[in-house]
Amino acid sequence: MFFAPSRWKHFAAMILIGDGVMALVHPQKDALAWKTGPQPWQDLMHVLHQRPALTRAIGVAQVVGGVWWAIQQEAEQ
Repeated sequence: MFFAPSRWKHFAAMILIGDGVMALVHPQKDALAWKTGPQPWQDLMHVLHQRPALTRAIGVAQVVGGVWWAIQQEAEQ
C-alpha cells in the first residue's frame, strides 16, 4: 500500500497527538509502552516512568507539536 507524503505527514501528526494525550492521561503506563529498544532508550523510558510530571510535560509538547504540524500541513494545501 502506497501513501503520498502528505498522508504520511498526517498520519505522523495523528500519532504524535495521540501519544501525547496518552502521556497526559496515564504517564507511567505510556512510558512503559515504549520501553522496548536499545538500552539507552530503555533507560530513558525508566526515567520517564519514575517522573510522571516530566512525562506529562513531554506529552503536552507532543500534542502542541502535532497540532502545529497539522496546521502547517493545512497551510501547504
